[in-house]
Amino acid sequence: MACPSGTTVAGEEPVVRHDRLRGPARTELERLIRNERGETFEEFVEYAEEFARRHRLPGTLSMRHLLRLVSGQKDDGSPLGPVRPATARLLERIFDVEISQLLAPPNAGRGDRGEIELRQRLSASRQVDGQVIELLRQQLDALRRLDRQMGAVVAYEEVQAKTAQVLRLQSYSLLPDTRASLATVLAELGALAGWEALDRYAIGQAWEHHERAKLAAREANSPALLAHATAQQAFILADLGEIGAAVEQLSQARALAKRTAPHLLRAWLAAAHGEGLAAAGRRDDALRAFDAARGLLPNDPVDPSLPFLFLGGAHLDRWRGHALATLGDSAAIDVLTGALERLDPTFIRAETALRVDLAVALSAMGEREGAQAQARHADRLAIEIGSTRQQHRMRSLSVINDAGQDAP
Repeated sequence: MACPSGTTVAGEEPVVRHDRLRGPARTELERLIRNERGETFEEFVEYAEEFARRHRLPGTLSMRHLLRLVSGQKDDGSPLGPVRPATARLLERIFDVEISQLLAPPNAGRGDRGEIELRQRLSASRQVDGQVIELLRQQLDALRRLDRQMGAVVAYEEVQAKTAQVLRLQSYSLLPDTRASLATVLAELGALAGWEALDRYAIGQAWEHHERAKLAAREANSPALLAHATAQQAFILADLGEIGAAVEQLSQARALAKRTAPHLLRAWLAAAHGEGLAAAGRRDDALRAFDAARGLLPNDPVDPSLPFLFLGGAHLDRWRGHALATLGDSAAIDVLTGALERLDPTFIRAETALRVDLAVALSAMGEREGAQAQARHADRLAIEIGSTRQQHRMRSLSVINDAGQDAP
């Protein structure tokens, strides 16, 4: 039977909890845990361990160690010695505050500390040059690779952390060219975060990410990035059932890039518009949009200035196949099957969506066993990568429910 805090039963050690200590915070670390995060020390230790595992940091934090840190002294009352570097890095990553400030009294020189932090951030932003921008872009490309292969369940928090880092650098940057370059990175990060949030079916977050991406694209003076974020955001409207509004927004996105954007982006926007038109039941208009996309697609469908667009290989066909499946066209089966055979195996989320489309198309043609096989495969992939959006799509289809019942 459970005992009240601080009591004992025969043969057991005393239960000592540190969850609601009274009195003023002794260090900034204690203030942040208790007042800002609203956590008990036990809860924070669990969070720190999980944070370290998730971000692959070597630091650890036991309850005994945390109690010494928040008190600012050793068990015998003597001053703390140097904090282990790994533990210091862990705490600095969690709070974005230097370890020396975390261990200082919570109100000591708060105004001075604010001035110091401002000077530090201005200084850090002054160090941003072309090489730093290139490094940030390489990190963004790595996040894209992680996202498409392992899904938002792995990459979303990393993308959010990178967005916060770039936003801080831009907020304190004083040079217009540097601000514009950082805004370009922010626009791409925002669009990536928004698409990941949509995949997690966090609809409100997805919308906000895209709004920030559009704002950054405007500061970067990039019609191409603005058109891309605008088009992606339209898919949120479609998922909400606002099909008419989604088609209108996709049309606006195409207009933004009508004359100045590279052909690859114009092709991508035409295909996106085609998907929206198919959802609206406008078959002829949808197919014309896909024909336009095919005509605009360059012979070399890789553009270093648009590393977030994939329309070559199987991708345009899988988009067209999705539209055909939405329209109930039997041609969808051959188009989607061919796209699946040619799809790069690292595009796991794309494969998941493609298999859902194939299940829909096969079911519409009465091919129940084939539809169920695709449904089961898609369901496994969606669970692995945490694609709540694709799981939501599948649960709305009777063939998927039948597949789950028939699965061994």
